[in-house]
This record gives sequence, structure tokens and C-alpha cells, in this order.
Amino acid sequence: MTIDTADLKRMFDTIAVAIEADKDRLCQLDGVIGDADHGIAMALGFNAVRDALASLDLAVTEPTVLLNTAAKSFLNAVGASSGPLYATAFMRAGAAVKGKAALADADFIALFQAMAQGIKDRGKAEPGEKTMVDAWQPAAEAAAAASVAGKTLAQCLEAALAAAERGAEATKDMIAAKGRSSRLGERSLGHIDPGAASAVTAIGAMRKGLASDL
Repeated sequence: MTIDTADLKRMFDTIAVAIEADKDRLCQLDGVIGDADHGIAMALGFNAVRDALASLDLAVTEPTVLLNTAAKSFLNAVGASSGPLYATAFMRAGAAVKGKAALADADFIALFQAMAQGIKDRGKAEPGEKTMVDAWQPAAEAAAAASVAGKTLAQCLEAALAAAERGAEATKDMIAAKGRSSRLGERSLGHIDPGAASAVTAIGAMRKGLASDL
């Protein structure tokens, strides 16, 4: 199976719906260790992406152009830290599939890995610092490992989601080392990082949004 621009648009639409539905929970998580606005920021970003992609002529739009459009619209909508992180993720994803009109399974895995690496690079974060990297990096590693093992893309994304869920859950036992929540020190213990929580929601929606093609 190949994934074309219309499939990617549907994936982003599915993420926007999922994040909107999860907005209040994400804000509650952020209220404990941040500014209580993470859900709002993520919803603003993905709703802006959905609106921007709606105006594209998908028949003549390559995946890279769609992903770059997503990056710009997310960044314009979100001033908070998640804006540059996800914008970088989408730009890197676009670069990873440049020149391709449709994506094979391996191409989508490369796109997914590029997103995770972009977030890690832009945020200068490492696993264990209680950030969204704690969900994204294990997800990317699990997807890549499943792909190497010959699994289908659906199975790769299932593995990614399971790894992201474990990674997000593990942030409960971490002391925040990055961002505003790092000022709390040990008071950040016992709480899931909101960025890791929203990453799980996004990855789950990516899998769901592509499900009919996999």
C-alpha cells in the first residue's frame, strides 16, 4: 500500500479531532507542572493545520508540500514551545520524503523517525528529561525496529503507540529537566508530562487516520 497526500491530510484531520477531544485533559496535566495551556496550544496548532490543508489541491500537491504547509500553519498558530517543536517535526518529515508523490511503508517510517528527531533536535532534549521526547523517541525506535522485522505499517504504528504510551507513563517518575516545569524540581514527580501525553494522542491518531489504508 502507498500513502498519498490525501491520506496524509486525513491523518492530520484525525489528529486535530483527537487533540481537540483531549484538550481539557492535557491542560489539566499542564496545570500541575506548567501554565495549563498545553492542550489549548496543541488544539490551536492542529486545527490551524487542518484549515491550511483544506485549501490545498491534493491532486497536484506532493507530500513534502503538504508537510511544509503543516509546519508553517502550526508555527503561526502556536507561540508556545510546542510550536517550533512540531513545526520542525513536520519540516524534517517533509525533507525525508522530498520528491516522492506517494509513500511506501518504509518512506512513512522515515517520515515518522524524522519527526521524532526534529522534536529532539529543536528541543535539545534527551530521553529521561520529562518531555515529549520521552514518548516520541521510543515510538520512533519501536516503529523502525518493527519495520526492520518485516512488520506491516499498521503493526509498526501499533508498536510505536505502545512504546509512546510506556514512555509517557514513565515520565511520572522523572524530575523535569527542561522548560518551565524544571523550576518545580521534585514537585514535578508523580505527574505525566503533558507534552508526552499529547504525543501519545497524536501518534494514536496518526495510526487511526491511516488505518483504512494499512
